Amino acid sequence: MTDFVDVCALNDINIDTGVCALVNGQQVAIFRPAATTELFAIGNFDPFGKANVLSRGLISDVKGYLTVASPLYKQHFVLADGTCLEDDTVTIPTYQVKIEGDRVLVAT
Repeated sequence: MTDFVDVCALNDINIDTGVCALVNGQQVAIFRPAATTELFAIGNFDPFGKANVLSRGLISDVKGYLTVASPLYKQHFVLADGTCLEDDTVTIPTYQVKIEGDRVLVAT
């Protein structure tokens, strides 16, 4: 059974933006794309820029994938699986995320 931690209210995440939450000592970027009712959670650390900034990236559709572009060097990471579109040898962690009532929960 997967454990989840309550991180914020759904309304704390504006549509087409991300927020950062600390989950078990790890920075997690949570995104709310306008294109879907689904939320996505990925690691906040940009492996190219070496900084915790992905929650500030831009959400976009690239080649049919919902992605976030790093605000530093603009690499695109697929929200569903963490793959970098510019370098498929690089991936970032992804986390299960769900909505219960008006609360956002992320898997630990």
